[in-house]
Amino acid sequence: MTSTFDAALTEAVALLRTLPRRRDDVPEARRTVSEWRETRPATRAQLVADVRPGSPIVDYDLVLAHPDGGSVALTAPADDGVPWTVDHSTHWASGRVVTVDGFALLIQNALLTLRTRIERDTTIQDELIDYCILSEMAGRESPPTQEELQQASDAYRIRNGLRSRADMMSWLAGVGLTETAYTHHIFGLALKQRVRARIEQETAHGYLERNPAEFDQVWALWAEGPEDRLAELAGAPDPADALVRALASRDRITVTTADGPALDLPEPLRTAPEGTVVGPVPHGKGHLVGVVRERRPADPADPRTLAAAGRAGFAEYMAERRAKAAVTWHWL
Repeated sequence: MTSTFDAALTEAVALLRTLPRRRDDVPEARRTVSEWRETRPATRAQLVADVRPGSPIVDYDLVLAHPDGGSVALTAPADDGVPWTVDHSTHWASGRVVTVDGFALLIQNALLTLRTRIERDTTIQDELIDYCILSEMAGRESPPTQEELQQASDAYRIRNGLRSRADMMSWLAGVGLTETAYTHHIFGLALKQRVRARIEQETAHGYLERNPAEFDQVWALWAEGPEDRLAELAGAPDPADALVRALASRDRITVTTADGPALDLPEPLRTAPEGTVVGPVPHGKGHLVGVVRERRPADPADPRTLAAAGRAGFAEYMAERRAKAAVTWHWL
Protein backbone atom coordinates (compact mmCIF):
# COMPACT_ATOMS: atom_id res chain seq x y z
CA MET A 1 0.00 0.00 0.00
CA THR A 2 2.84 2.38 0.90
CA SER A 3 4.58 1.88 -2.44
CA THR A 4 1.30 2.57 -4.22
CA PHE A 5 0.81 5.78 -2.26
CA ASP A 6 4.43 6.80 -2.87
CA ALA A 7 3.83 6.41 -6.59
CA ALA A 8 0.65 8.49 -6.30
CA LEU A 9 2.61 11.22 -4.48
CA THR A 10 5.19 11.34 -7.24
CA GLU A 11 2.47 11.61 -9.88
CA ALA A 12 0.62 14.26 -7.84
CA VAL A 13 3.70 16.47 -7.59
CA ALA A 14 4.27 16.22 -11.33
CA LEU A 15 0.57 16.96 -11.90
CA LEU A 16 0.63 20.06 -9.71
CA ARG A 17 3.64 21.47 -11.55
CA THR A 18 1.86 21.22 -14.92
CA LEU A 19 -1.49 22.78 -13.97
CA PRO A 20 -2.32 26.12 -15.66
CA ARG A 21 -1.89 28.93 -13.15
CA ARG A 22 -4.10 31.71 -14.51
CA ARG A 23 -7.39 32.47 -12.81
CA ASP A 24 -9.38 31.82 -16.00
CA ASP A 25 -7.89 28.32 -16.26
CA VAL A 26 -8.97 27.00 -12.85
CA PRO A 27 -11.89 24.99 -14.34
CA GLU A 28 -9.43 23.29 -16.71
CA ALA A 29 -7.15 22.48 -13.76
CA ARG A 30 -10.06 20.97 -11.85
CA ARG A 31 -10.97 18.77 -14.82
CA THR A 32 -7.36 17.60 -15.11
CA VAL A 33 -7.23 16.62 -11.44
CA SER A 34 -10.64 14.93 -11.70
CA GLU A 35 -9.37 12.78 -14.58
CA TRP A 36 -6.24 11.86 -12.61
CA ARG A 37 -8.33 11.01 -9.53
CA GLU A 38 -10.21 8.41 -11.58
CA THR A 39 -6.89 6.60 -12.10
CA ARG A 40 -6.06 6.87 -8.38
CA PRO A 41 -9.48 6.63 -6.62
CA ALA A 42 -7.95 5.65 -3.26
CA THR A 43 -6.36 9.10 -2.95
CA ARG A 44 -9.76 10.87 -3.02
CA ALA A 45 -7.79 13.81 -4.42
CA GLN A 46 -9.17 17.33 -3.96
CA LEU A 47 -7.76 20.42 -5.66
CA VAL A 48 -7.75 23.65 -3.65
CA ALA A 49 -7.27 26.82 -5.72
CA ASP A 50 -5.75 29.77 -3.87
CA VAL A 51 -6.74 32.89 -5.82
CA ARG A 52 -4.35 35.74 -5.10
CA PRO A 53 -6.30 39.00 -4.51
CA GLY A 54 -5.76 41.48 -7.33
CA SER A 55 -3.74 39.00 -9.40
CA PRO A 56 -4.53 36.76 -12.39
CA ILE A 57 -2.25 34.05 -10.91
CA VAL A 58 -3.48 31.21 -8.69
CA ASP A 59 -1.70 28.67 -6.50
CA TYR A 60 -2.88 25.14 -5.86
CA ASP A 61 -2.90 22.63 -3.03
CA LEU A 62 -3.65 18.98 -3.78
CA VAL A 63 -5.09 17.10 -0.79
CA LEU A 64 -4.75 13.30 -0.80
CA ALA A 65 -6.17 10.70 1.56
CA HIS A 66 -3.38 8.72 3.29
CA PRO A 67 -3.84 4.91 3.37
CA ASP A 68 -3.22 4.90 7.14
CA GLY A 69 -5.75 7.64 7.81
CA GLY A 70 -5.67 11.43 7.66
CA SER A 71 -4.67 13.55 4.69
CA VAL A 72 -1.55 14.82 2.97
CA ALA A 73 -1.51 18.27 1.35
CA LEU A 74 0.89 19.04 -1.49
CA THR A 75 1.82 22.55 -2.64
CA ALA A 76 3.87 23.47 -5.69
CA PRO A 77 4.06 27.29 -5.94
CA ALA A 78 5.22 28.95 -9.13
CA ASP A 79 8.90 29.89 -9.30
CA ASP A 80 8.28 33.62 -9.79
CA GLY A 81 11.23 34.93 -7.78
CA VAL A 82 9.11 35.85 -4.74
CA PRO A 83 10.44 34.25 -1.52
CA TRP A 84 8.22 31.51 -0.12
CA THR A 85 8.07 33.23 3.27
CA VAL A 86 6.54 36.32 1.66
CA ASP A 87 3.94 34.51 -0.45
CA HIS A 88 2.93 32.25 2.45
CA SER A 89 3.45 34.43 5.50
CA THR A 90 -0.24 33.91 6.13
CA HIS A 91 -1.85 30.47 6.07
CA TRP A 92 -3.60 29.74 2.76
CA ALA A 93 -6.98 29.40 4.49
CA SER A 94 -6.81 32.48 6.72
CA GLY A 95 -8.36 34.74 4.09
CA ARG A 96 -11.36 32.47 3.51
CA VAL A 97 -14.80 33.35 4.81
CA VAL A 98 -16.82 30.37 3.59
CA THR A 99 -16.42 27.33 1.37
CA VAL A 100 -19.49 26.12 -0.54
CA ASP A 101 -19.30 22.82 -2.42
CA GLY A 102 -15.55 23.26 -2.69
CA PHE A 103 -15.63 26.92 -3.82
CA ALA A 104 -13.82 29.18 -1.33
CA LEU A 105 -14.84 32.84 -0.89
CA LEU A 106 -11.97 35.15 0.06
CA ILE A 107 -12.56 37.94 2.54
CA GLN A 108 -11.79 40.65 -0.05
CA ASN A 109 -14.52 39.38 -2.37
CA ALA A 110 -16.88 38.93 0.56
CA LEU A 111 -16.42 42.55 1.65
CA LEU A 112 -16.89 43.78 -1.92
CA THR A 113 -20.06 41.71 -2.23
CA LEU A 114 -21.47 43.12 1.01
CA ARG A 115 -20.49 46.68 0.11
CA THR A 116 -22.60 46.56 -3.04
CA ARG A 117 -25.44 44.31 -1.97
CA ILE A 118 -28.88 45.34 -3.23
CA GLU A 119 -31.31 42.55 -2.39
CA ARG A 120 -31.97 43.35 1.23
CA ASP A 121 -34.61 40.61 1.57
CA THR A 122 -31.85 37.98 1.84
CA THR A 123 -29.54 37.43 4.78
CA ILE A 124 -25.85 38.24 4.51
CA GLN A 125 -25.03 34.55 4.92
CA ASP A 126 -27.36 33.53 2.09
CA GLU A 127 -25.93 36.22 -0.16
CA LEU A 128 -22.37 35.01 0.38
CA ILE A 129 -23.40 31.41 -0.23
CA ASP A 130 -25.18 32.48 -3.43
CA TYR A 131 -22.01 34.26 -4.52
CA CYS A 132 -20.04 31.02 -4.12
CA ILE A 133 -22.64 28.92 -5.95
CA LEU A 134 -22.85 31.35 -8.88
CA SER A 135 -19.07 31.78 -9.00
CA GLU A 136 -18.56 28.02 -9.22
CA MET A 137 -21.11 27.83 -12.05
CA ALA A 138 -19.55 30.85 -13.78
CA GLY A 139 -16.18 29.11 -13.65
CA ARG A 140 -17.47 26.58 -16.18
CA GLU A 141 -18.51 29.28 -18.66
CA SER A 142 -16.59 30.50 -21.68
CA PRO A 143 -15.00 33.96 -21.24
CA PRO A 144 -17.43 36.90 -21.39
CA THR A 145 -17.77 38.90 -24.56
CA GLN A 146 -16.69 42.51 -24.69
CA GLU A 147 -20.38 43.48 -24.76
CA GLU A 148 -21.09 41.47 -21.61
CA LEU A 149 -18.11 43.07 -19.85
CA GLN A 150 -19.23 46.56 -20.83
CA GLN A 151 -22.81 45.91 -19.69
CA ALA A 152 -21.64 44.52 -16.36
CA SER A 153 -19.28 47.44 -15.78
CA ASP A 154 -21.85 50.08 -16.78
CA ALA A 155 -24.53 48.58 -14.54
CA TYR A 156 -22.12 48.25 -11.64
CA ARG A 157 -20.91 51.85 -11.89
CA ILE A 158 -24.42 53.27 -12.25
CA ARG A 159 -25.63 51.20 -9.29
CA ASN A 160 -22.86 52.65 -7.14
CA GLY A 161 -23.22 56.22 -8.41
CA LEU A 162 -19.83 56.23 -10.17
CA ARG A 163 -20.50 58.71 -12.97
CA SER A 164 -16.94 59.83 -13.70
CA ARG A 165 -13.42 58.44 -13.63
CA ALA A 166 -12.69 60.58 -10.57
CA ASP A 167 -15.67 59.02 -8.80
CA MET A 168 -14.44 55.59 -9.83
CA MET A 169 -10.88 56.08 -8.58
CA SER A 170 -12.10 57.55 -5.28
CA TRP A 171 -14.44 54.59 -4.78
CA LEU A 172 -11.70 52.05 -5.57
CA ALA A 173 -9.44 53.68 -3.01
CA GLY A 174 -12.26 53.62 -0.47
CA VAL A 175 -12.84 49.86 -0.81
CA GLY A 176 -9.16 49.04 -1.19
CA LEU A 177 -9.23 47.79 -4.78
CA THR A 178 -6.77 48.30 -7.61
CA GLU A 179 -7.99 48.80 -11.17
CA THR A 180 -6.71 45.30 -11.97
CA ALA A 181 -8.74 43.82 -9.12
CA TYR A 182 -11.81 45.72 -10.31
CA THR A 183 -11.32 44.31 -13.81
CA HIS A 184 -11.22 40.78 -12.39
CA HIS A 185 -14.36 41.51 -10.36
CA ILE A 186 -16.25 42.71 -13.45
CA PHE A 187 -15.03 39.65 -15.39
CA GLY A 188 -16.60 37.37 -12.80
CA LEU A 189 -19.68 39.55 -12.46
CA ALA A 190 -20.36 39.38 -16.21
CA LEU A 191 -20.25 35.58 -16.10
CA LYS A 192 -22.49 35.38 -13.04
CA GLN A 193 -25.00 37.69 -14.75
CA ARG A 194 -24.94 35.39 -17.79
CA VAL A 195 -25.62 32.37 -15.56
CA ARG A 196 -28.42 34.19 -13.76
CA ALA A 197 -30.08 35.30 -17.02
CA ARG A 198 -30.02 31.71 -18.29
CA ILE A 199 -31.56 30.33 -15.08
CA GLU A 200 -34.27 33.01 -15.12
CA GLN A 201 -35.14 32.14 -18.72
CA GLU A 202 -35.19 28.41 -17.97
CA THR A 203 -37.36 28.69 -14.85
CA ALA A 204 -39.79 31.49 -15.79
CA HIS A 205 -42.52 29.45 -17.53
CA GLY A 206 -42.44 26.63 -14.99
CA TYR A 207 -42.66 28.98 -12.02
CA LEU A 208 -45.51 30.92 -13.63
CA GLU A 209 -47.45 27.71 -14.30
CA ARG A 210 -47.06 26.61 -10.67
CA ASN A 211 -47.81 30.01 -9.14
CA PRO A 212 -50.06 31.97 -11.52
CA ALA A 213 -51.80 33.98 -8.77
CA GLU A 214 -48.49 35.58 -7.77
CA PHE A 215 -48.41 37.36 -11.13
CA ASP A 216 -52.00 38.59 -11.30
CA GLN A 217 -52.06 42.31 -11.97
CA VAL A 218 -53.47 43.84 -8.80
CA TRP A 219 -54.56 47.38 -8.02
CA ALA A 220 -54.42 47.79 -4.26
CA LEU A 221 -54.13 50.36 -1.50
CA TRP A 222 -52.80 49.68 1.96
CA ALA A 223 -51.83 51.53 5.09
CA GLU A 224 -49.29 50.72 7.77
CA GLY A 225 -49.35 52.16 11.25
CA PRO A 226 -50.89 51.81 14.74
CA GLU A 227 -53.45 49.03 15.03
CA ASP A 228 -56.17 51.27 16.52
CA ARG A 229 -55.96 53.81 13.67
CA LEU A 230 -55.99 51.05 11.04
CA ALA A 231 -59.03 49.44 12.67
CA GLU A 232 -60.89 52.73 12.15
CA LEU A 233 -60.08 52.63 8.43
CA ALA A 234 -61.07 48.97 8.07
CA GLY A 235 -64.38 49.63 9.81
CA ALA A 236 -65.33 52.59 7.62
CA PRO A 237 -68.40 52.20 5.33
CA ASP A 238 -66.04 52.48 2.32
CA PRO A 239 -62.54 51.39 3.44
CA ALA A 240 -61.06 52.17 0.03
CA ASP A 241 -62.33 55.76 0.17
CA ALA A 242 -61.08 56.04 3.75
CA LEU A 243 -57.63 54.93 2.60
CA VAL A 244 -57.65 57.49 -0.21
CA ARG A 245 -58.49 60.24 2.24
CA ALA A 246 -55.81 58.96 4.61
CA LEU A 247 -53.36 59.10 1.72
CA ALA A 248 -53.77 62.87 1.70
CA SER A 249 -53.68 63.34 5.47
CA ARG A 250 -51.02 60.76 6.41
CA ASP A 251 -52.32 60.94 9.99
CA ARG A 252 -50.05 58.58 12.02
CA ILE A 253 -49.93 56.12 9.12
CA THR A 254 -48.18 55.43 5.83
CA VAL A 255 -50.45 54.82 2.84
CA THR A 256 -49.28 53.17 -0.39
CA THR A 257 -51.05 52.50 -3.68
CA ALA A 258 -49.77 50.14 -6.36
CA ASP A 259 -50.87 48.56 -9.62
CA GLY A 260 -48.63 45.65 -10.57
CA PRO A 261 -47.79 41.99 -9.99
CA ALA A 262 -49.29 40.46 -6.86
CA LEU A 263 -45.82 39.23 -5.93
CA ASP A 264 -44.71 42.85 -5.36
CA LEU A 265 -47.47 43.53 -2.83
CA PRO A 266 -47.19 43.02 0.94
CA GLU A 267 -47.65 39.33 1.71
CA PRO A 268 -51.15 39.72 3.32
CA LEU A 269 -52.52 41.17 0.06
CA ARG A 270 -50.92 38.88 -2.53
CA THR A 271 -53.71 36.28 -2.70
CA ALA A 272 -56.65 38.45 -1.57
CA PRO A 273 -59.63 38.40 -4.00
CA GLU A 274 -60.87 41.55 -5.69
CA GLY A 275 -62.93 43.75 -3.37
CA THR A 276 -61.47 42.23 -0.22
CA VAL A 277 -60.49 44.28 2.82
CA VAL A 278 -57.52 42.76 4.64
CA GLY A 279 -56.58 43.58 8.21
CA PRO A 280 -55.59 45.04 10.45
CA VAL A 281 -52.98 42.27 10.56
CA PRO A 282 -49.42 42.25 11.95
CA HIS A 283 -46.92 43.25 9.28
CA GLY A 284 -43.28 44.24 9.63
CA LYS A 285 -42.83 46.25 12.81
CA GLY A 286 -46.48 47.30 12.97
CA HIS A 287 -49.84 46.49 11.40
CA LEU A 288 -51.37 46.69 7.94
CA VAL A 289 -54.83 47.19 6.48
CA GLY A 290 -55.42 47.06 2.74
CA VAL A 291 -58.02 46.91 -0.02
CA VAL A 292 -57.75 45.05 -3.34
CA ARG A 293 -59.64 47.27 -5.80
CA GLU A 294 -59.04 45.19 -8.93
CA ARG A 295 -57.40 41.86 -9.79
CA ARG A 296 -56.62 40.80 -13.38
CA PRO A 297 -55.33 37.29 -14.24
CA ALA A 298 -51.68 37.02 -15.19
CA ASP A 299 -50.86 37.21 -18.90
CA PRO A 300 -48.24 34.50 -19.62
CA ALA A 301 -47.35 36.24 -22.90
CA ASP A 302 -46.50 39.55 -21.21
CA PRO A 303 -42.68 40.03 -21.18
CA ARG A 304 -42.90 41.85 -17.84
CA THR A 305 -44.78 38.93 -16.30
CA LEU A 306 -42.25 36.45 -17.63
CA ALA A 307 -39.39 38.60 -16.34
CA ALA A 308 -40.94 38.69 -12.86
CA ALA A 309 -41.54 34.93 -12.98
CA GLY A 310 -37.92 34.44 -13.98
CA ARG A 311 -36.71 36.42 -10.99
CA ALA A 312 -38.91 34.38 -8.70
CA GLY A 313 -37.80 31.16 -10.37
CA PHE A 314 -34.16 32.15 -9.88
CA ALA A 315 -34.75 32.84 -6.18
CA GLU A 316 -36.40 29.43 -5.80
CA TYR A 317 -33.53 27.73 -7.65
CA MET A 318 -30.92 29.38 -5.43
CA ALA A 319 -32.84 28.45 -2.27
CA GLU A 320 -32.81 24.81 -3.37
CA ARG A 321 -29.08 24.97 -4.13
CA ARG A 322 -28.34 26.51 -0.72
CA ALA A 323 -30.35 23.78 1.03
CA LYS A 324 -28.29 21.06 -0.68
CA ALA A 325 -24.88 22.74 -0.51
CA ALA A 326 -22.03 21.62 1.75
CA VAL A 327 -21.20 24.85 3.58
CA THR A 328 -18.22 25.44 5.88
CA TRP A 329 -17.95 28.81 7.62
CA HIS A 330 -14.38 29.70 8.55
CA TRP A 331 -14.98 32.94 10.46
CA LEU A 332 -18.61 32.94 11.64
